[in-house]
Amino acid sequence: MYYGSHIEPYQDDVYYRSGDINRSNEQIADALLTGIIGEATAVDFYYRLAQATTNETQRRSIHDALKKEQAHLQRFTDLYTEIKGNNPAYQIDRISFNTFEEGLDLAYEIQSRNYGAYRDRYEHPQLSPVQDLFLRACNDEAEIAERFNALSGHESRMPMQDYGGEPLVVDINLLTLENDNFRTALWTGEHFQVTLMSIEPGDDIGLEVHPNVDQFIRLEQGEGFVQMGDTKDQLTFEQKVMDDYAVMVPAGKWHNITNIGDVPMKVYVIYAPPEHPFGTVHETKKDAMEAEG
Repeated sequence: MYYGSHIEPYQDDVYYRSGDINRSNEQIADALLTGIIGEATAVDFYYRLAQATTNETQRRSIHDALKKEQAHLQRFTDLYTEIKGNNPAYQIDRISFNTFEEGLDLAYEIQSRNYGAYRDRYEHPQLSPVQDLFLRACNDEAEIAERFNALSGHESRMPMQDYGGEPLVVDINLLTLENDNFRTALWTGEHFQVTLMSIEPGDDIGLEVHPNVDQFIRLEQGEGFVQMGDTKDQLTFEQKVMDDYAVMVPAGKWHNITNIGDVPMKVYVIYAPPEHPFGTVHETKKDAMEAEG
């Protein structure tokens, strides 16, 4: 499914003031209330879905989706209250499921439906004062839909191996989320290399420098803290990042990314030229450190 372009996620200093929105605009209030009901329904459903699995990786992935839905619910509610002058009154549509697998299928359907609804609201001219709010929600619904699709296993999982030297088309987001190794080489060619990485909460990629290699690093899940600098003792560049953010590392720059979230940080990395041997697989960071001496 094509979900369209993404924009920056919510920032703490983004607010929608009453001066920007006509208080009499019932159409905006109605759209927000519909969004509130949808988000509240998803929050209730995902909380129960997370309790239905004993797999910790699955539970953490669902909790990550739950937090995003809670953030949307809070922002929709705050704006509705600002426009209307009172808290929204509503009832959720409690979703039932018999098995965890059935719940995953329902979750994917919910996210796909919400994506379409938010996209329509973003494109509606009468809702232009809050179009960014709906587009940002739309982007997250797409990411969460892909997350549930990966958990359900409906798409055939391709072997985690190095396909370098051969033509290859993949869903890089899905493969990155599926990878549980610290590092897996996916494609090693003559001029560049793609690897997948999974960094546990509190751990990091490891402070390093590549004198003759440029790097592109994209987060598909989690939150990170990027540091770069000319020497290992002067990391003057610092930036927090989250899923959908990309980091460019020039050759010769010392760099590190630390997982500051509570779920594994999933990234894919492009090295130009290749940095690791063909077929590299490091199940843990310790394995990687031993292999690299």
